[in-house]
Amino acid sequence: MNHTDFVLTRFANRNGTISWRVAGWLHGVRIRKNFPTREEAAAEKVAWELKALQATAGMRMAVSSLTDLQLREAEAVLVRLIGQPRPLAFYVDFALANYREPVTQKLLTEAVAEFLVLKDHEREQDLISEPYLTRVKRDLDRLKKHFPGATVADLTATRLLGYFEARRAAHKTFNNRRGVISAFLKFALQRDWIADNPLVKVPPRRLRRRRGGAITFAASQTADLMAHVETHWPAAVPFFALCLFAGIRPCLRTGEILRLKPEQVKVVEGVIRIDGEVSKVREPRNVTIQPNLAAWLETFPLEKYPIIPANLQHIREKVAQKFPLAHDVMRHTFISMHVAKFRSLGEAALQAGNSETIIRRHYLDLKSKEEAEQFFGILPKRQERPAVASVVMMPPTPSPLPVAV
Repeated sequence: MNHTDFVLTRFANRNGTISWRVAGWLHGVRIRKNFPTREEAAAEKVAWELKALQATAGMRMAVSSLTDLQLREAEAVLVRLIGQPRPLAFYVDFALANYREPVTQKLLTEAVAEFLVLKDHEREQDLISEPYLTRVKRDLDRLKKHFPGATVADLTATRLLGYFEARRAAHKTFNNRRGVISAFLKFALQRDWIADNPLVKVPPRRLRRRRGGAITFAASQTADLMAHVETHWPAAVPFFALCLFAGIRPCLRTGEILRLKPEQVKVVEGVIRIDGEVSKVREPRNVTIQPNLAAWLETFPLEKYPIIPANLQHIREKVAQKFPLAHDVMRHTFISMHVAKFRSLGEAALQAGNSETIIRRHYLDLKSKEEAEQFFGILPKRQERPAVASVVMMPPTPSPLPVAV
């Protein structure tokens, strides 16, 4: 038995005086002590019972200069370190050497607002594109919703990793989210809202580069799609024709097609001028208007049929119910068909606004020359005037030289 209940009894001494005795056992040691008054004995009894209770709970009495709150905090920290290879002092020394308190505890909502003011100014100075600014605003709005009421200093590596991986994000999505937040945190670091950039501990995900992975339409699918649009949605013919036969980026949120102006589509000259304001990569390029695209644009002239009709989103949704209209599939189809017909990676890169490396990796040998000829031979069912003659400009026949007599 380690201990028993302590008892308080009245005890008569040999000299005839009366004492009060506290008796019991603690850790196998007999405790017996006399006191002249009952009050003193009762206080001692309580003290021994407390020691016994602490012994049962694995506690012990100790003299400390710490307050009760500090003692409880120290005990809680030591409990968290159970099983760790290092003592408490090691982790305290590490924190003191590596952690710096932010100068200002900035709310995330306020920090994002200041960052976007800077990005809006950069857009006005033509330093960043409108599609990039739109994506930055969308991603930062999602960040604020994910961490409501947080400060910038609350964005630790662990918490940001959970945000990047939300909804089982693909590696490319992970990297896209990380890129936007990285720019924001660099901005915050410059203003001392954070002491260190937590993304140092969150490296980007490695992407497996696979050649020939672009999703495309077959020439027969393209013919069926254009016939369907021409029959049921003629107002949207220029949109689909430009995306399919010129490779204009078709996204209805940030795509090049939204910024393309009718005067940039020069049918008579046989070229579409994509300037820096329209281009996704902010680099101008010229796209050659193929004869079949000229036929579509002359049958459905942009003066009468705008590039972006009022109900285009609705039309696209209806077309997507019949055809697998995945993101950028029309542009992918154009590039792969262009490579197959003209067999020039450099020319395809110039027309599409990509690098030759990307063209070789994703589009080379996806289509045959015969299918490409079929693709670029897709014409509207009704033609108001001949189109090929306006594009294929033949040099004038020189007059015969006079013959000397």
